[in-house]
Amino acid sequence: MSTPRELMNDPAMEPDARRHDVYWRSCLRIVAAILTVWAGLSLGCGILFRKWLDENLPTIGHAPFGFWMAQQGAIIGFVVLLLVYMVLMNRLDDAHGFGGDDE
Repeated sequence: MSTPRELMNDPAMEPDARRHDVYWRSCLRIVAAILTVWAGLSLGCGILFRKWLDENLPTIGHAPFGFWMAQQGAIIGFVVLLLVYMVLMNRLDDAHGFGGDDE
């Protein structure tokens, strides 16, 4: 698999095709990272490590931390991940000339 830097320097590819491949690979990398964090938050904190979180972290309100993460924390984390995705994709779009500035 070629890295984005190798794709940009490949003389056999057209410049537009190179730019598209680099953009697409970067986009997939961002999506994979966001999905990994989301899986860790929802599955890890809500199910796999819930007992450890309950025993080792303070309570929030009157609920153990693991229970709170399963019920509310994963939702809040998901919304934060949406915002992070928006910022990262806007930066990627601007870097590759796809930004839609309405000035």
